[in-house]
Amino acid sequence: MRPKILLTNDDGIYAPGIRVLWQALHQANFADLFIVAPSSERSGTGVGITYDRPIHVQKVEWPGVQAWSVNGTPADCVKLASRVILKQPPDWVIAGINAGSNAGRNALHSGTVGAVIEGALRGIPGIAFSCENGEQPNFHVAEKFVVCLTQYIMQHSLPSGTVLNVNFPHVELEQIKGFRLTRQGKGRWAEDPSLHRETANGPLYWLGGKPEELDEEKGCDIDLMRHGYITAVPLHVHELTDRSMLEKSKEHFEGFFQQELVESRATQTI
Repeated sequence: MRPKILLTNDDGIYAPGIRVLWQALHQANFADLFIVAPSSERSGTGVGITYDRPIHVQKVEWPGVQAWSVNGTPADCVKLASRVILKQPPDWVIAGINAGSNAGRNALHSGTVGAVIEGALRGIPGIAFSCENGEQPNFHVAEKFVVCLTQYIMQHSLPSGTVLNVNFPHVELEQIKGFRLTRQGKGRWAEDPSLHRETANGPLYWLGGKPEELDEEKGCDIDLMRHGYITAVPLHVHELTDRSMLEKSKEHFEGFFQQELVESRATQTI
């Protein structure tokens, strides 16, 4: 059977990146595609979901595929697609192509990555695609490889609870040095606040942001992108437990607070 792929993003359903992604996969014609994406840009929402208002789902005209816009987050899109919009949950979630890097710790803020994490939490594997430069994303380069990367991962599978975070460096096709399956770097999109205006209730700020330059370990995704490599980082999100700390500190932690509990009860009865 042909796999069912849900396409989504965080730049919004009318962003050029998701159209490039759809076009490449549509032409390859190896899967059934569905699009459920935010009605407007929702960058920086991570795995955030909407609880404070109802969410509007609207059918969108799209040649050759069923598409819906959702006035919520990328994670909302995956939730609604899986439970309400589609007749059956998708086999894969593919997000992007994002305008801007999601390498390093940027992945924690990214709605693009957040969408595939939401899928993974539901047992649906996924891939997030991003271009390094947000102002002039080289979608024409990414378009060359999203199909082969998707097919490779589908054929070789992902471990349960793991998603693949793919980033394209900002270089032309002839400057791409290769592909690297690697680890996550430390770099992130740091805040760069600017005063918007003063109000009677206090100042208003644009939080803003700019890339934070950190000392990166050789061979991480950010380092490799600087040298012209397409990077793919497997992110394991099934469980976030620090097992090393758990094993090291469990006995002392529980013993210490058991004693605290005993002493608190003794004081209460005096």
